[in-house]
Amino acid sequence: MSGHPTEIKLHQQSRLLEIAFDDGACFQLPYELLRVYSPSAEVRGHGPGQETLQVGKKDVGVLEVLPVGSYAMKIVYDDGHDSGLYTWDYLHELGQHQADLWQNYLERLATAGGSREPGSEPEPKGGCGSGCGHG
Repeated sequence: MSGHPTEIKLHQQSRLLEIAFDDGACFQLPYELLRVYSPSAEVRGHGPGQETLQVGKKDVGVLEVLPVGSYAMKIVYDDGHDSGLYTWDYLHELGQHQADLWQNYLERLATAGGSREPGSEPEPKGGCGSGCGHG
């Protein structure tokens, strides 16, 4: 069980959420990392292997952070996503494993042919998109 946050700051210019815990740990978590590892069913699916790879989130912004009881917070993103509940334990875990998680995300993006750049969703499988005549 990790500690409770003693401070949460949003750095809008650098797109970082800074969080300090009462166990002395302090992390700066990029909005993009928080967004692509959102603990929502929409992102995580309902079991291992059902995750939905998030693409085009490089410039995602945070509109607000809302406390949920004394155990979690909800982050409202500017792309409309707001269904993830970030528990203190989960945020602590993200901070501790940030480098590995980021590497894992980049590898999954590369495998899927996705990109961090907004508006760069990969073509849907099975079709060539609209207007090519094969549709």
